[in-house]
Amino acid sequence: MQVTQILASKADQSVVTIGPRATLAEAAALLSQRRIGAVIVTEGGGAPLGILSERDIVRELGRKGAGCLTMVVADVMTARLVTCTRDDTANDVMVRMTEGRFRHMPVMDGARMVGLISIGDVVKARLGELAMEKEALEGMIMGF
Repeated sequence: MQVTQILASKADQSVVTIGPRATLAEAAALLSQRRIGAVIVTEGGGAPLGILSERDIVRELGRKGAGCLTMVVADVMTARLVTCTRDDTANDVMVRMTEGRFRHMPVMDGARMVGLISIGDVVKARLGELAMEKEALEGMIMGF
């Protein structure tokens, strides 16, 4: 399965963004409100500057305490993005996420971001594939 199929299967294909000068408190509120694990950091909806995840916020809380919530997103975000394209396979993406120990990956078309997938999206797609393979094998064995 390719990333393009994973994107097409998502109920909500929008990408939630936040500005680099927003505070961590604002970012945490956005994550909570939207019930998501990461936001893409952009300046006015342009090219992605980075990604901020709930793990990034928790890491800073552990290091600096609640005072970190006044810090700006740009100081905490991961600026070195690991991305994929629509043509990448689910397995390739899963390997990169697992090896890099992160759960969200922007999908790029050149310099333009066209989506965001999570490890949950990839696992769901892979489980669907495995279920179809199982049914096909059962059909062959049973003679259907």
